[in-house]
This record gives sequence, structure tokens and C-alpha cells, in this order.
Amino acid sequence: MGGIEWLIEAHGCDRAALADLGKLQSLFTRLVAELDLHPINETALHQFPVTGGITAMQMLAESHLTCHTFPEYGSLCLNVFCCRPRPEWNFEGYLRSAFAAHTVWLRRLDRPYQDGEGHTK
Repeated sequence: MGGIEWLIEAHGCDRAALADLGKLQSLFTRLVAELDLHPINETALHQFPVTGGITAMQMLAESHLTCHTFPEYGSLCLNVFCCRPRPEWNFEGYLRSAFAAHTVWLRRLDRPYQDGEGHTK
């Protein structure tokens, strides 16, 4: 048994939504609740003054959530890394609804662990 990591890219998004701190915080809140994640701090958010883009990070007992928005390009990049298995989540549906994404690319990586003798767990 190992962890799981999702790498998500959304393109053609609504530029105003990508610069909305509340929308990004709502995304993190939903992920935490619906994937049963355990934050160890508040979400750190930084908004860039010229573009309105946002960088967000939340450390989890399971690992981390990170997101970068680029209103000037209409894109959002999201990384969800968990050290133990989690149920699938409808990233595409959420990003299409909340950020008006036209295209969503999702990559799921299973992260197996090995013990000191090289045996996969």
C-alpha cells in the first residue's frame, strides 16, 4: 500500500475566478473535507499584484496541497499528494464548474513505498 498523487492542469479558465482568493480557498476546503485530509496549518495564500495570480499551499498530515493560478494565461495547476490511498475525486467537474475550465488534464501517480529491504508496501 502506498500513497497517491494527483497532478491537475486546467486551461481556458475564467480569469476573474483564477484571481479570486475565496474560490481557491473553497477548493482547498472541499478537498480537505471530501478526501478526509488533515491540515496541520492554515492555507498559505499569496496573490501577485500585477496579474492577480495566486499561489496557495496547505501542509497536511498526509503531505500537501498546492495550487498556482495564472489569470494571464487562463490556467490553474493543482497538486494533491497523500501518503495513503484516497478515493477518486471529481477534479474535472469541480474545475469546470468553479473556474469555467475548458480543458482539464489529470495525471494520477501511485506512490508505492519500499521497506529497507526493497520490498514494495
